[in-house]
Amino acid sequence: MRIALHTRVRADRIEEYEAAHRAVPEELTAAIRAAGVTSWTIWRSDRELFHLLECDDYPRLLAELEHLPVNIVWQARMAEFLDVVHDYSEAGAAAGLPVVWQL
Repeated sequence: MRIALHTRVRADRIEEYEAAHRAVPEELTAAIRAAGVTSWTIWRSDRELFHLLECDDYPRLLAELEHLPVNIVWQARMAEFLDVVHDYSEAGAAAGLPVVWQL
């Protein structure tokens, strides 16, 4: 499954955000792969960040990472850099962006 996400980096933290992503902990990337992610790319347009990930099962990915200490630390660090951590559905659950068009 492909999931698109949106986040927004704080204007004063862009360089730090990008530097952090040049050094994502190997323990975290291994856990992300083990949870079924085959690809994850982040693009930036000014402060807007667009993520595209391919995974077996997005809810399972979130559940497997939720209580993992390295992910908890990473998410707390990313929250310092972001105005929008990630988008949520109307029900309050983490959700990908809705598909508008696909070729």
